[in-house]
Amino acid sequence: PLQYLQYIFLFTDDAKHLVPNKMRDFFCTINLDQEEVFRTQVVEKSLSPYFGEEFYFEIPRTFQWLSFYIYDKSVLQKDLRIGKVSIKKEDLCNYTGKENWFMLQPVDSNSEVQGKVHLELKLNELITDNGSVCQQLVVHIKECHGLPLINGQNCDPYATVSLVGPSRNDQKKTKVKKKTSNPQFNETFYFEVTRSSSYTKKSQFQVEEEDIEKLEVRVDLWNNGNLVQDIFLGEIKVPVKVLRNDSFQAWYLLQPRENGNKSSKADDLGSLRLNICYTEDCVLPSEYYTSLRNLLLKSSDVQPISASAAYILSEVCRDKYDAVLPLVRLLLHHHKLVPFVAAVAELDLKDTQEANTIFRGNSLATRCVDEMMKIVGKHYLKVTLKPVIDEICESPKPCEIDPIKLKEGDNVEINMENLRYYVDKVFREIVRSSISCPTLMCDVFYSLRHLAAKRFPNDPHVQYSAVSSFVFLRFFAVAVVSPHTFHLRPHHPDAQTSRTLTLISKAIQTLGSWGSLTKSKLSSFKETFMCEFFKTFQEEKFTESVKKFLDDVSSTESKEPSGVSEPVHLKEGEMYKRAQGRTRIGKKNFKKRWFCLTSREFTYHKQQDKEPIYTIPIKNILAVEKLDESSFNKKNMFQVLHGEKPLYIQANNCVEASEWIEALCRVTRCNQKRLSFYHPSAFLNGSWLCCKATAESTEGCARCTADVPADTQIEIDGDRETERIYSLFTINRSKLQKLEEACGSIAVYQGPRKEPDDYSNFTIEDSVATFHTLQQIIDILEQLSESHEKYQKKRSSSAKYGSE
Repeated sequence: PLQYLQYIFLFTDDAKHLVPNKMRDFFCTINLDQEEVFRTQVVEKSLSPYFGEEFYFEIPRTFQWLSFYIYDKSVLQKDLRIGKVSIKKEDLCNYTGKENWFMLQPVDSNSEVQGKVHLELKLNELITDNGSVCQQLVVHIKECHGLPLINGQNCDPYATVSLVGPSRNDQKKTKVKKKTSNPQFNETFYFEVTRSSSYTKKSQFQVEEEDIEKLEVRVDLWNNGNLVQDIFLGEIKVPVKVLRNDSFQAWYLLQPRENGNKSSKADDLGSLRLNICYTEDCVLPSEYYTSLRNLLLKSSDVQPISASAAYILSEVCRDKYDAVLPLVRLLLHHHKLVPFVAAVAELDLKDTQEANTIFRGNSLATRCVDEMMKIVGKHYLKVTLKPVIDEICESPKPCEIDPIKLKEGDNVEINMENLRYYVDKVFREIVRSSISCPTLMCDVFYSLRHLAAKRFPNDPHVQYSAVSSFVFLRFFAVAVVSPHTFHLRPHHPDAQTSRTLTLISKAIQTLGSWGSLTKSKLSSFKETFMCEFFKTFQEEKFTESVKKFLDDVSSTESKEPSGVSEPVHLKEGEMYKRAQGRTRIGKKNFKKRWFCLTSREFTYHKQQDKEPIYTIPIKNILAVEKLDESSFNKKNMFQVLHGEKPLYIQANNCVEASEWIEALCRVTRCNQKRLSFYHPSAFLNGSWLCCKATAESTEGCARCTADVPADTQIEIDGDRETERIYSLFTINRSKLQKLEEACGSIAVYQGPRKEPDDYSNFTIEDSVATFHTLQQIIDILEQLSESHEKYQKKRSSSAKYGSE
């Protein structure tokens, strides 16, 4: 089936000059329309808070606006919204891939809208009792979709339908629909269209132009407040002149009110710095990607490697990281990463003249290894570092040893003892962790080690520094200083803890760098206080521990421990679950619980780190599917079907629900008793709401969703990654052509290059082989482009929107 995928990578950086103009506690939320999907940590006592948090997620639904709200945190009252940045979906491409400052805009209830409304409009001609022709406007309001939650609950929506002109405002109102974000109205309203007295001069079958030009249909959506004021949900306006004598039916995206509150000055609210990367991919069926996939997968066999499709991709992309992420995931998925990394690392080593600078740059080889470690090393980091990182963040001890940064009353000797305690503990956990190092990482380290020894045969230490430059400098040290990035902590730590982690990270880099504890190396420290700190370490003891660890993680021998392996921790978080066997009425029906998913079981607990209240073995799960909103009038619900009654769960937002469903489906995909059919709604009051069957044991009335990728630890869909690579090649088509021209020039003219500027940035070792690969890539792009054009035409013809 076709998939329409939207990914976003966000770096929420910092804000400045916020109002109110005094030191406050701020946090930022990320919203799809009005639905909050992520929240940063609270930055205390600041006017220019630095958040420094990254978010990468797949967007599971359509949306109009990506919004960021800055809040002033309050202890006793409701948090105050200071201002917002809202970017229309169509405008995201203008900001992607670069850092931008955005002025905060005032938050106005009249502009906080989301959702769409389905209308059918028609002009009828009627003959009145006196024989004259009357124009009648028919407005059929069918339904709405995706209206926002009000105070965390589904709204009670109703619509007003108006015919508005210079001298008229006829308004009618639908019935209120209770507790739903997708109300079905199916109500029809009739309005007489007034004509001027010049009607007799016109054809009796033609609508009077002057009237039509001035009239418009306006539909306003409201939430019924009962005893409080109704809340505006959005509006749409349609000029009557577009109808003529034809019927028109379309979905309209709800828009903000034009006359919203404009009293606040945006310039007074401050600004927010963001780095946004938004991609939108249409993934075709797998067979469409066969040629491109095969060309990429044979890259490691191409001689020289610089003539391969994978290498060429990195050459033409402006930022190598854009190419590395989908490339590494695709090669990982098809077990082709290790030979490719070995090939590009060997090319990297050709240009390395000094052994002490080995793998220190941001080349294709180092980027690929970095990304591989992030993907396959998640669980390894969690079992190795999470306990000690939790201790540092939850019970922090003062560790500042820089005399300039010491506060009044600080004792530098005690701080140094605290720092030494943390460094010893982190170092000890790392060097004891080799048995947990993933086999794939060991295979890559093995290749790098032997390539380095081959390149510098007279340096006995280079084989170790080749591995330590990755596993210590680019893996453990980075995870220590940024635990939130590697999912070791939910949020960016506070300023004092961040400083402690930075000092620990520096120490781990030094201890892990081969031979860095020698006196000559210590003297090169920029910070004299770090030099003094390392004088307390015994060089021989730490060097031997590092050597043994590096030997272990760069060995091809199996690292699996004897006995039963530990379960892999996959996901955890807070959600709401419906109490088993309770009535449908009342808030007590749903309770907040802490959920945890491992490769063995799915559990929920009263609180985090408490014993589980309920456990479902993974092997007992029969299906995981979405649950219709109508079951409990709640959004973002899904169900876990197992041997007993279904477990109904409500996630906090659409992104979280999608991630949980995907994770549960992945880990249960190979279960032998998986269901083929399920009930999309709940069994309530003696019947299934979906099919009205009265027996609870009745087989499901809807087919279960398609299978998902089976690898529970590496979440990769090869077709998605291949589509992303196709998009990157397409975006950089002009560079492919330049590279092709450069190859042709070199092949024809073998003398000195007269115009090096045209292709001096490209690595061309074999112009003939590179030219041949380029021709294959361009041919494949043309074929895929035709397939995409056919799909887009089909999509645009089947989807009809009355507004953008």
